[in-house]
Amino acid sequence: MSDESKAILVLHGPNLNMLGTREPEIYGATTLAEIDAKLQELAAELGWPLEAFQSNGEGELVSRIQQAAESNSGVLINPGAYTHTSVAIRDAVIACRLPAVEVHLSNIHQREEFRRRSLLADIVVGQIIGFGADSYLLGLRALAGVLAAG
Repeated sequence: MSDESKAILVLHGPNLNMLGTREPEIYGATTLAEIDAKLQELAAELGWPLEAFQSNGEGELVSRIQQAAESNSGVLINPGAYTHTSVAIRDAVIACRLPAVEVHLSNIHQREEFRRRSLLADIVVGQIIGFGADSYLLGLRALAGVLAAG
């Protein structure tokens, strides 16, 4: 790893704080707290500190991405509905110049037409979608691999 003191940042976008109760037929029954706990456990196994941040506000997410440029090694992001609409989040990810992996619980390509386009797809290292809560764990493994490769 490049800098052990710099944590991987996990960003959860709008409505992800409602996981476990929000449309469980689409998003599953796992809560955000449970996902974060699993991520912390896996990050420790992989030798990385990890910070998680959730916000329903686009501006708060943009500000946290901007801060990541100085305080984090990479970004694992589920922008939620902002995936399809936020040029501001896209621009912040570009500006922070850190490797980023986009994750989604559901397969956005099997959803409504407006959800099939990601404004981040062409600027992130990769996407992992459709594996429920495991998307986050797979994404963390992928990002840790990218960071380890330098």
